[in-house]
Amino acid sequence: MEDKKRSSKRRVLKWIGIVLAVVILLAGGVALYFSAKWKPILTEKIKAGVYDGSDGLYRISFEDIHLNLLTGTAVLDSVKLTADTAVFERLKKTGRAPGHLFDVGLKNLKLSRTAILTAYFKKRIEMNAIVLNQPSVRVTRYKVVKRPDTSGDDRSLYQRISTVLKSVHVKAVQIIDADVDYINGDRAKKMNSIKHLNVTVRDLLIDSLSQFDTTRFYYTRDISFKLAGYASSSTMYTMKVDTIRGSAANQSIVVKGFRMIPKYPDLAFTRKYRYGRDRYDLSFDAITLSGVDFGLLNSSGKLHVRKLKLGPARPKIFVNRELPPPPGLDKGRNFPHVAVRRIPIPTKIDSVVLNNINLSYTEYNPVSQKRGTIYFWDLKGDILNVTNDSIALVQNNHAVARLSAMVMKASKIDVRINFNLNDKDAAFSYSGKIGPMDMKILNPMAKNMGLVEIERGKMQGADFNINANLSGSSGRVNFYYTDLKVKLLKESENGEPEKKKGLLSFLANTLLIKNQNPDKGEAPRTAQVAFTRTPAASFFNMMWKSVFIGIRETVGLGVVPVKTPEQGLKKIKDKMEDRRKERADKKKKRD
Repeated sequence: MEDKKRSSKRRVLKWIGIVLAVVILLAGGVALYFSAKWKPILTEKIKAGVYDGSDGLYRISFEDIHLNLLTGTAVLDSVKLTADTAVFERLKKTGRAPGHLFDVGLKNLKLSRTAILTAYFKKRIEMNAIVLNQPSVRVTRYKVVKRPDTSGDDRSLYQRISTVLKSVHVKAVQIIDADVDYINGDRAKKMNSIKHLNVTVRDLLIDSLSQFDTTRFYYTRDISFKLAGYASSSTMYTMKVDTIRGSAANQSIVVKGFRMIPKYPDLAFTRKYRYGRDRYDLSFDAITLSGVDFGLLNSSGKLHVRKLKLGPARPKIFVNRELPPPPGLDKGRNFPHVAVRRIPIPTKIDSVVLNNINLSYTEYNPVSQKRGTIYFWDLKGDILNVTNDSIALVQNNHAVARLSAMVMKASKIDVRINFNLNDKDAAFSYSGKIGPMDMKILNPMAKNMGLVEIERGKMQGADFNINANLSGSSGRVNFYYTDLKVKLLKESENGEPEKKKGLLSFLANTLLIKNQNPDKGEAPRTAQVAFTRTPAASFFNMMWKSVFIGIRETVGLGVVPVKTPEQGLKKIKDKMEDRRKERADKKKKRD
């Protein structure tokens, strides 16, 4: 009895296996039949959809299409998406041209889990993913003029495709390891190249409701990107970035580990140039842009950012004073609010936030043959309304910076700068205060850059209020101190220690320098300063020198004129020429 049951069970399983095999064979045959039948239909539909959907601007081509109805997979080989420049020119004349053109090439395009029967019979495209593997993308940016559309065709994307499709729903679109070239089309110049870019589009939905969904960005829940291990190199610098991430849904771009690394040591770097040029060594742990209006950037070419956050960071600046500035250069063009005007696209940043920035500024003095460095530690604060956008400037034409730092890691400085963003003379004003310090802390800078050594002196504080523009500055400086004594130094030779100018130091301390402010029983002295700027004076040179003039006036050195950058350079040139002659004379004697 048991044997009969087992035999009957085996027969049932055998027939089930036979039926399944027949079904699979039939399904495979049907799949092959429909694949062969639908390949030309789908090929034509895809090409027509791209062409019609772009108003003839784009064409897509591919060598072959592979369909698998059982898995719902389609693969397009050797895909190319090209823009028709003749159509683009026609669209420009009617004011309907986009700001960017795209040319894309890739080995294959994979569509996974596509409901082919649903697409064919119900006119609904549903799929899990579209994957573009290792594409090469050329993005060309044009400055186009948008004109009012008088054609009466203001249909949305859904309305344009609704005659062919009822809806399109793709859960994810992935671009993997893309190479992107960004071109300025108006000048036919490559602006940037990006390697190994990954892009993810989440939940693309085009239907009768999504066209009105304000939570979507171009019909998607999100478009995000990631760039890992970006690096570029020039003759003088290597630039590296650990990662760059961006998200349309979060309206953010985050840069981690940005570094700009000079290829040569400080003096060797600057001596590669005929004229003076600053050397930058930059390291930013994080640069974060939040509240980025990607839609406005894409449609109008305008950049609007709510907040740009910089830091922690360690920027280093080196200047070699032995080299002259380029002929005819006016450093006024690099004033911050003047430089903002040169940003190539209309830009508005509501606030720039600085946090935990350790800035060092070093000058090489060829007279003393030494470097002097000033440190601004834990620089932080914000700058409000940084913009060159003409519409934004009508509403508010002032940017205001409120900054604080530790000078030489010892004394706190607070500064408020008010920039007039559209004043033709680049007007600005600044005020602030400096906390107490032992002035001997300034010696690493004062000895090497100014050939003055502070033997003793205590600063109780200082405050200043100054108005300035491209021509110069004027204002008030208060400097409070006690027990000041200085030593004037002779320049060294071949890096040897500086020597004291004994008589001059005695005369300076006895006849000129006032050792305290205020004097006992008297009101504090206030210095009224006036500084005339020359073309070689930079923004920060004018700022600190205006305060420095007030300090000199207060301590009694106002009778000694302050050298302009041009006069300082002439002294350096004369000194270097004297040294050259001395070396030549010594060589002649040896010979």
